[in-house]
This record gives sequence, C-alpha cells and structure tokens, in this order.
Amino acid sequence: MATFQENIATLSTRKQKRNWYHLNGEERLAWLLVLPWIIGFLAFQLGPMLASLGLSLTEWRMFTPPKFIGLGNYIEMAADDPNFFQAFKVTTIYSVTSVPLRIMLGVLVALLLNAKVRGLAFIRTVYYLPATVSGVAVAMVWLLILNGDFGLLNRALSLIGIEGPYWLTDTRTVLASFVLMSLWGVGAGIIIYLAGLQGVPNELYEAAEVDGASDWVQFWKITLPMISPVLFFQLVIGMIDALQEFAGPFIMTQGGPGNASLFVMLYLFRNGFEFFRMGYASGLAWVLFVYIMVLTLLIIRSSAVWVYYEGEVREAE
Repeated sequence: MATFQENIATLSTRKQKRNWYHLNGEERLAWLLVLPWIIGFLAFQLGPMLASLGLSLTEWRMFTPPKFIGLGNYIEMAADDPNFFQAFKVTTIYSVTSVPLRIMLGVLVALLLNAKVRGLAFIRTVYYLPATVSGVAVAMVWLLILNGDFGLLNRALSLIGIEGPYWLTDTRTVLASFVLMSLWGVGAGIIIYLAGLQGVPNELYEAAEVDGASDWVQFWKITLPMISPVLFFQLVIGMIDALQEFAGPFIMTQGGPGNASLFVMLYLFRNGFEFFRMGYASGLAWVLFVYIMVLTLLIIRSSAVWVYYEGEVREAE
C-alpha cells in the first residue's frame, strides 16, 4: 500500500504536468474570461505601479531626463519637508473622524429605514441618491452651503441666533467642514447596513424580548455583533477611501488656509503637476500606499477582538 507521502508526491506531479492542453472546457473558458482583467491589471495597474516605484528613486522634472538619486526623495520628505507631515496629519485627522461618523450615522438611519412603513422604497432611494453625484458636483454644492456670507448653513444658524463662521477660510473650521461634507454620501453605506440588519434572525430578538431585554440591550448585544462583519467591511473601505480624499480640497480650498486642508493626494498632485517633480510625487504615492496598507492591516488584526462571525463560533463549539 502506498504511503501518505507517496500519494502527495503523485498528486503534486500530476498538478505540475497540467497545462493548457490538460484543462477541460470549463477551465479553459474561465481562463479566457478572466484574461482581459489580467491583461488590464498588468498593463494599467501593476506596470504603472512598478514604473512609479522606479521614478521615486529619481529626480525627474518631466522636461529633463530622470536622474537616479536613490532614497533622496524619501530622505527629503523625512528631514526637509514640513508640508509632508502636515499633509499626513490633516489626512489622518480627517479619516479617523469622518469614517466613524459616517458609520454611526449610516447605522442609525438604516435602523430607522428598517422599519415597515409606507413608501419605504422611495425613502431609501432618496437617501441613496446623493451618493450617485460626482465629487466635483458635490464640492460645488458645498461651496455654496458653506459660504460665510450667504451660505445656507450660516443662514440656518442665524435663524436660531448663532453667527456662523467662515467655514472654508478659517483654519479652525476648514477641516471640520470637510468632515461635515463627507456625511453627504452616507446613503451608499445605508444600503449595505440594511442588508446586514435584514440578515439578523428574528428569533434572537424574540428570545431577548421573552427574557425582558430592553431595546438598547437588544441593539448592543444582538444587532451590533450580528452586523459587525458589515461594520468591519465599511471601516476598511471607508478608511482607504478617506485617506485618498482629493476632489473636495482641490476644488474648494486648494489646501488653504495656511495648509490647514492640505491633504496628501492634493500635495502629491501639486508636486507632480504644478512643480513638475514627478520623482518626488511618485515617492509620496508610495509612502501613502504603505501608510494605507499598514492601517488596513491594523484594522484587520483588530477584527479578531470585535468582529463576530457566526460560522466560526459554531465550528469552535
């Protein structure tokens, strides 16, 4: 009788011998269907990424040939560029503030929309519509809303006796303005939260009511754990998206006043297309890439503490 190791070796040899001619019809069709994506990824994503990595090691001002300087761009960022740290500070504060607020507001509205009321489909559509508007259009609308002289927000505050600030030209309020503006697109997440809420078994709520649990206890002990995978997904995607914020600052403030709204993507754009420092801009892009990757990995590692997967619990039992 063949040993276990011999069987593994035989199976491994068979796998190594499999090539295009050994694939069945379904496997060949699958590879043909995925081939356009593979070509697009190699040509338009992986290729440019590797090219930018090479450019980050050079001094290239577009109109002159690239000059290899090794880690010079990265050393300049760390030692001689205060705007580098300012950009990451602004971006980080915006991300860790806006993303949790969007999640909390999205869950709250989803809970309200999860009730069985007339016209619910229309209400859900109304909440989702702002998420379909492009970033430039949203920025133009919020320029009017946040205008210090005739903006809608200050007009509304004046009705209750509050004098509103100049939101976009005051260093104390400009970043808060972008956080407030980020709540505009909360409707996109509401659809996902609704799907998660409707996947919670009603039996859990019925059992909790029999035990006398209040609505808050049911929300804290049943709803949140059951939708925690949805919250985890939204947190990861939201952080990645927020750390790449660009359209709003570019259209509305250009990083001002006093670099108080200088986001990393805006600073990257300036270096590449205003100062024509493509090598330095490529270095900024790679630092941002590593920063996003590290934060994402930290969030993923933290999920073991607060994300509940029913299937894993059942397997453990």
